[in-house]
Amino acid sequence: MATLAACSSGVKLDNVPVEDRTGSAAGAAGAGGQSGAVDPRGVSGVSVNGGDSAQPNALSRVIYFDYDSFEVKPESASTLEANARYLNANRTRRVNLEGHTDERGGREYNLALGQKRAEAVRRALSLLGVPESQMEAVSFGEEKPAQTGLDEAAFAKNRRVELTYR
Repeated sequence: MATLAACSSGVKLDNVPVEDRTGSAAGAAGAGGQSGAVDPRGVSGVSVNGGDSAQPNALSRVIYFDYDSFEVKPESASTLEANARYLNANRTRRVNLEGHTDERGGREYNLALGQKRAEAVRRALSLLGVPESQMEAVSFGEEKPAQTGLDEAAFAKNRRVELTYR
């Protein structure tokens, strides 16, 4: 109890005043007659590179890793070689190398591990002749699991690098 009391702050989170900067009175009926609703005409969409680009269907685009490792396993060689051939034949295509981890470990550690995994795949593709300008390594850490669950099968599916073409 003493520890919890020491961590508390005097900042009240209840009844926080909200300032309306839209020019209309707060609580006025919005779109659809709902109080406080956002007018969808004033909201623009978000564009994420690679989401709408055609992905090569014939290629496996996932590299899996062992626990707490960023070493590319020998069984990933055929996947890497196929993607390198595709990228070398299509010099205008770019690829995001998206590093992921399972949920064990802290957030910062998992972001760093995901980045190391993405960089390891980038180095492997570079050794296969893919120019650095075609690749971008990013980390999502544990934020985008491929499979939910708290067993080794789920963890193994989440320790990966996904190649997303744009």
